Order: sequence, then structure tokens, then C-alpha cells
Amino acid sequence: MKEFFTSSIGQKFLMSLTGLFLISFLCVHLTLNILLLFGDGTIYNTAAHFMSTNVVMKVLEPILAIGFIIHILYSVKLTVQNIMARPQGYAVVNQANSSKWASRNMLILGSLIGIFLTLHLINFFWKIKFGTPPTTIIDGTEMHNTYALVSSLFIEYWWYDAIYILGAIFLGLHLHHAFWSAFQTLGMSNIAWRKRLEVLGDIFAIIIASGFSVIPLYFWIFR
Repeated sequence: MKEFFTSSIGQKFLMSLTGLFLISFLCVHLTLNILLLFGDGTIYNTAAHFMSTNVVMKVLEPILAIGFIIHILYSVKLTVQNIMARPQGYAVVNQANSSKWASRNMLILGSLIGIFLTLHLINFFWKIKFGTPPTTIIDGTEMHNTYALVSSLFIEYWWYDAIYILGAIFLGLHLHHAFWSAFQTLGMSNIAWRKRLEVLGDIFAIIIASGFSVIPLYFWIFR
């Protein structure tokens, strides 16, 4: 078992598993964030309070962090191994004809997403968990006014809106390749399903990128 997880195949397997886990997290996260577009923040604050106090989410939070770390570490390790394994002195092949840009630059996209994620955690997660965010009372329950924290940042700082939208685009480009690649690595793809998974991956990438981009645009333009 140890030999499997230290092998190239085993490491790709772990990357795919953690990648699919992170994809499921993105679906939940986007669903919650879309609630920012409805009402005066009551719906979003109620949902955010439920997520932050729910026992299941408290258990999943450290697992999510571990998943991120494993995914990042193995992606860097595999990329370095691939670079070092490339033969030297042979004719250069025009990879643009045989693979897509996103698949050839996953580490670059991952690094850009990592920078965006760091800013995101500093501005939201850190302030909510360890800072003194504003509070509100809904149906007799005092809770963090996460809506006020998020909306004020998007309304007051246009440059953060631009960074957030760029981060969403980078994420979409990353998912464009990562979605079907994860299924393929896990052995859930064949000649017939490869094209279907690529199309599903493109649709999913567009939904994620567009969904996260719409939120700052809404506050920037309409609020």
C-alpha cells in the first residue's frame, strides 16, 4: 500500500480524489454565496450561520483544509517530477497541437488560484473566525453579519472585485481540465465517456466561473 501512494499512479490517484472532494465543496460554496444576491442579507446570514454552527461542517472543515494541502503538495511534486523526467536534447514538440493550454499550465493556474485563495481567506475566513466581524439578530438569534462584511468589501473596493473575478476565471480554466482528468485517473473514463466528461467539465467550469464572477459584479454595479 505504501508503494502505491509513493508511486506516480498513487499520487495522481490521491490528487484526483482530493480534487473531486474540492469540486463538491465548490458546489456547496457557490450555492451559499449565490444567496448574497437575494434580499437584504437575512437569507445569506441565516445560511452562513447554519453552516458555521453545524456539527457536520465543523468536522468537514479540517478535512477540507487537509484536502487542499494534499492536492497542492502532490500537484507541485508531480509537476516537478514531470519536468525532470523530460528528455533533453530532442526536437521540441509543438504541444499546442496535442493538448490544451489549461492542461499544460495547471501549476501556473493552481499558483494563481492559491494567491487568490490566500486573499480570500484573509478578507473573509480569518476576519470571521478570529476577528470582530459585525453582528446581527435574526429571529432572536445573534449571529455574524457576514453579508455586511462581504458586501462592503465588494462595494467599496473595485480592485478586489477585479481580483475576485480573475480568480474565478482562473478557477474555471483549472476545472476545464481537472474535471474530466480526475475521472480518467480514477478509471471512470473510456473512449466513449472521455468526450462526454470533457463537455460536462466545460459546462461545470463555466457555471463555477460565471457564478462566482456574478457576485462581485452585482455589488459593484447595482449596489
